[in-house]
Amino acid sequence: MTTSPLKGMLTQEALQAKIHSGEIETILAVFPDLYGRLIGKRITGDFFLDQTADGGMHVCDYLLTVDMEMDVIEGYPFANWAKGYGDIHCVPDFATLRQITWLDRSALVVCDLQTDGDHQAIPITPRTLLKNQIEQLAALGYTAKGGSELEYFLFKDSYESAREKKYEDLETIGWYLEDYHMFQGTKEESINASVRRHMGQSGIPVEFSKGEWGPGQHELNLRYTDVLEMADRHAIYKQGFKEIAWSLGLAVSFMAKWRSDLAGSSMHLHLSLWDKDHNSAFAGGEASDTFRHFLGGWMHHARAIAPFYAPNPNSYKRYAYQSWAPTRIAWSKDNRTAGFRIVGSGDAQRIESRLPGADANPYLAYAAALAAGIDGIKNKTEPPAIFSGDAYQAESLPTVPANLSQATDELEKSSMLRQAFGEEVVDHYVHFFRTEQRKYDEAVTTWERERYFERG
Repeated sequence: MTTSPLKGMLTQEALQAKIHSGEIETILAVFPDLYGRLIGKRITGDFFLDQTADGGMHVCDYLLTVDMEMDVIEGYPFANWAKGYGDIHCVPDFATLRQITWLDRSALVVCDLQTDGDHQAIPITPRTLLKNQIEQLAALGYTAKGGSELEYFLFKDSYESAREKKYEDLETIGWYLEDYHMFQGTKEESINASVRRHMGQSGIPVEFSKGEWGPGQHELNLRYTDVLEMADRHAIYKQGFKEIAWSLGLAVSFMAKWRSDLAGSSMHLHLSLWDKDHNSAFAGGEASDTFRHFLGGWMHHARAIAPFYAPNPNSYKRYAYQSWAPTRIAWSKDNRTAGFRIVGSGDAQRIESRLPGADANPYLAYAAALAAGIDGIKNKTEPPAIFSGDAYQAESLPTVPANLSQATDELEKSSMLRQAFGEEVVDHYVHFFRTEQRKYDEAVTTWERERYFERG
């Protein structure tokens, strides 16, 4: 049985026709930065056809070293003042070409990044990292499919008004806990329905949306697919959601923990492996060596890959006791207190990691999971005994890292990741995460002023 093309996906020929008819005027040529944000250029249709489609485009290499404020950060061998901050080459991946309906007469294509001179893939880039792990998995005879479950908070404040209020006293779109609530969901349909509709029409099929545990908190799940395509959809979806919210005078936040007294927002990461005959390698559950060893490797290296799941200091505030976010590394069947939850049956059986937050870069999160699982398969790493009960109370279980500094220490000393990603890549991300921690440590916060201004 053949499947019909997804709505919104375009061939180069279809793009050319839509440009000539005036249906598309602008192409967004983008790539994910270290945070997972989409960076790039808006290109006129005619120029894209004449120049960019075959020749690609160029951007400054500093984009792979700056922090969120676009501060130029010293200490990266990849790009620095001594090297003059030159160009890198962006090559469109036309398998990602789609018309995006939430922007007027616009299409989008995701690019891979290459060196400008010899056009070699740049190892530190998030998309290349994931593609390399997919290749390593293919060498073992498997492909991977994944699914992202992203949680988020919706606000009546716009992004502009939230900034004017210094992000204090923000008003969520709902005022009570609304997990699975249909009535509160109806009140939020102006934005959630718009997002579902636009994503479905733009090559990003959606399964469903639902109320989550917090007031104004929701979850919208994308359809399961090959992991590279899932990472692309995930990144485009987050960008599109923010743009749709902004157009409605609202705000959406994927911050891991926006308020201390409320649940955080997660990215539950689902993975399964498939053999060359398109049979699920996880279908047998514990009876499958591939399932056990992949899970064993993923769990064994969970602390080392933590920065790719919790990439900034705020991320670790999500790991709180009985908050629905895991605090301990265990696996269990359909148990939401464990860091690894086994769900589904038969071909639908998969591993859900509840460790990543909604602030994770999806390319890095999937790449880290594959690297750890591949190591488990190669070394026949058995998982610990299956856990039953309340993982929050199980003090004998290993814990997730307490903070980004601790997690980065684990990353830095991981021989598995240095072998899987390369020394240069690990050192680049260690510097990236240490910079995030340093910037946080240097900040003076409202909490500190309230606590110490008078009484300190």
